[in-house]
Amino acid sequence: MKQEPQYDKALRGEWFIQGDPRLRAERDRAKVLCWELNQISPADEPKRQEILRQLIGTVKGSFTINSPFYCDYGIRITIGDRFFANYNCKILDGGEVVFGDNVRIGPDCTFSTPHHPVDPQKRLEGWQIHKSIHVGDNVWFGSGVNVLPGVSIGSNTVIGAGSVVTRDIPSGVFAAGNPCRVIKKVEE
Repeated sequence: MKQEPQYDKALRGEWFIQGDPRLRAERDRAKVLCWELNQISPADEPKRQEILRQLIGTVKGSFTINSPFYCDYGIRITIGDRFFANYNCKILDGGEVVFGDNVRIGPDCTFSTPHHPVDPQKRLEGWQIHKSIHVGDNVWFGSGVNVLPGVSIGSNTVIGAGSVVTRDIPSGVFAAGNPCRVIKKVEE
């Protein structure tokens, strides 16, 4: 019986074994584009935009991404209109990472979709799964936030600096901490 390609399992969000050549080729492409992007002068915004539009899977409007910027694939990232990511944003997009409109990301934030098994033997065998991240509209991330695999964050929410977001956060709240938890509703 022929075994299903690991690439297909990875794209469906199922457990797969690392090392598929198509996944490696997509990551290598993204590494080159990220390197090129991070070498361009901040004054050459047209060239930066050109490379970012090649790198990012779906762009729904205007955006600013300050260098350095890093991602695993790029093609699994969707950014809404008026998206802003400050310096040293990292998006590990084995699974899809979707940002709504008017999202603001502070410096040194990480969005990570890869998840590895707790079982040491499974880790040694190279098993992993990608769990998508979804962010609503009008969300602001303070500096140094880490968003972990499978998390959804509702619209009109603020995530405090240094937070580690391990579970879903609802709309219209201020949340912070490690692990991140709702502190209060956002007031007008």
